[in-house]
Amino acid sequence: MAIYFDACIAIYLVEEHPVYAPIVEARLRGCAAGIAYSPLVELECLVLPIRQQRTELVKRFHGFFALNRRLALNDEIFRMATELRARHGIKTPDALHLAAAMHHGCPEFWTNDDRLRKVAGSMAINVLTAAVP
Repeated sequence: MAIYFDACIAIYLVEEHPVYAPIVEARLRGCAAGIAYSPLVELECLVLPIRQQRTELVKRFHGFFALNRRLALNDEIFRMATELRARHGIKTPDALHLAAAMHHGCPEFWTNDDRLRKVAGSMAINVLTAAVP
């Protein structure tokens, strides 16, 4: 089992955000599951560093991705995302992230977006506000 990381959580961790990275790290210490991400997370994490030509940060992201589990985005996930978006009015990237996590059986979806809890229930955890287990 792997926990699906929303792009913001990966960014906090890899970029060593002074406030949020320690929170994510503390939560990871209490977690036996691995980390999962999708190609969409990769895209969202890499656009700005590539645009800004921050090659060292790009390398750090590639290192992070190499250590964790990449989940494919297939046609079924896009169908699920379409349903989530139509029924709940969430944005396309959020729908794709949730659909990927659900499709691949991730027990948790770590994010900083409380709105996703309305769609995904207890699966979506705002790791910045939730108590560390």
